[in-house]
Amino acid sequence: MSALIVLGVIVAILLVVVLWIAGIYNSLVTLRNRFKNAFAQIDVQLKRRYDLIPNLVETAKGYLKHEHETLEAVIKARNIAYTASQSAAANPADGGAVKNLASAETGLTGALSRLMVVSEQYPDLKANQNMMQLTEELTSTENKIAFARQAYNDSVMSYNTARETFPAVAFSGMMGFQPAELFKVEDPAERVAPKVQFT
Repeated sequence: MSALIVLGVIVAILLVVVLWIAGIYNSLVTLRNRFKNAFAQIDVQLKRRYDLIPNLVETAKGYLKHEHETLEAVIKARNIAYTASQSAAANPADGGAVKNLASAETGLTGALSRLMVVSEQYPDLKANQNMMQLTEELTSTENKIAFARQAYNDSVMSYNTARETFPAVAFSGMMGFQPAELFKVEDPAERVAPKVQFT
């Protein structure tokens, strides 16, 4: 009879441990899905940005006849960022892909800033209604990207904190929960949205 009691206690302890580990696992899955969803919100805004840029360049092209290098640099940076965003969107948990996207976005922002500086020198372009509307939409999109990036980084921080604290740290690596990468702005100049308003 005492052997059955001991066996019952052992089974009960094992059941509690299994349920405890399952709770940790489910919590980490929830947090991982939350940061993946937050990345999807960034992706929506980045796609909108990538769609606006060719229209912006096309509008500027007629006025900036001697600025082909600047226009080509914007399109090239846009294409690099678009490719990086597709890679990161396929797996937001891939830290390398998110780092590549952040780097590509820094390059794109720099190219757009140069385009805006050059376009300031062309009064006819500044007065173009289409250009004004596009730059206004781009400014709005930049703000939405900044908010979405903050929400993503908050979700990543919650996930990373949960996977790095005890008791989850004992199991997270074995269960396949790798650290997530923050979407960091590398260039301090990129911390401010590019000025794209013509006044």
